[in-house]
Amino acid sequence: MSSNRIEAPASPDAPPGKADLKSLAKLIARWQPPPTSAVPCEGSKKGKSWSLADFDPAAKPFSGGNKLADKAAVDMLAIELDALQNLFYADKRYKLLVILQGTDTSGKDGTLRGVFSRISPLGVHTVGWKAPSEDERAHDYLWRIHQLVPRAGEMMIFNRSHYEDVLVPPVNGWITPAQTAQRYQHINDFERMLAETGTVVLKFMLHISLEEQGRRLQERIDDLEKNWKFSMGDLEARKQWPQYQQAYEDLLNATSTPWAPWTVVPADSKTHRNLMIATIVRSTLQQMDLRYPPSDPALKGLKIT
Repeated sequence: MSSNRIEAPASPDAPPGKADLKSLAKLIARWQPPPTSAVPCEGSKKGKSWSLADFDPAAKPFSGGNKLADKAAVDMLAIELDALQNLFYADKRYKLLVILQGTDTSGKDGTLRGVFSRISPLGVHTVGWKAPSEDERAHDYLWRIHQLVPRAGEMMIFNRSHYEDVLVPPVNGWITPAQTAQRYQHINDFERMLAETGTVVLKFMLHISLEEQGRRLQERIDDLEKNWKFSMGDLEARKQWPQYQQAYEDLLNATSTPWAPWTVVPADSKTHRNLMIATIVRSTLQQMDLRYPPSDPALKGLKIT
């Protein structure tokens, strides 16, 4: 992939110009699969149009070339996101759903800490999706998801998501390819409904290499304070690395829609991962033309005694 870099505006009070937005959009597009439609058109080309292997997990397209400077930029972005979220919460015309999806150790928890930790918890919530409960399994697989999508003025961050239902079951042979394809369409329709009713959907696939995952898993074993993060199941899933990479490639090809596109985030570098996601979230909020609601006329001239 290209190593083009971009300097984004430094403050939410100074919105990006058209040239900035155009450059950023061009850079982001290089890390997004081609858009698909919810229902394939008759006569459309079949087969792979995009390969996950083409995307280098060690790349740093948003980096300025200096790790310390990149870390400082992430800190500044986190502060700016706090200010933007305050305006977003007051505006209440939109909802924001951020989906963090990736293999074990890809950095979903680290992204939450690095990008969103400065934001007031008043209007930001996080869900860490685990295996469904007995009650959840008694419903359709999207039932539990729909209950926790964001409300007006709210940001919701999904740590894992409904995409687990088109990753784990296909890899383990619990559902057929036809059932998997059907689920892709369910998800596309679900996300289109969210988008058409005011929810902006940002989907990030945190892309790490097999070697980097191995280093991070070993760190969890060697560091007593990180032992709790390690599960023997991580090793079993690691044995299925090629199958999971293929499952990710398939879902990215099938569910990167115009209303909810995927962005592949090269995540071998934790700092770059946070920098890229924070930059995209900030740009998304800046382009919403957020505003405070009109003041109550009764407040004009009112003095507190």
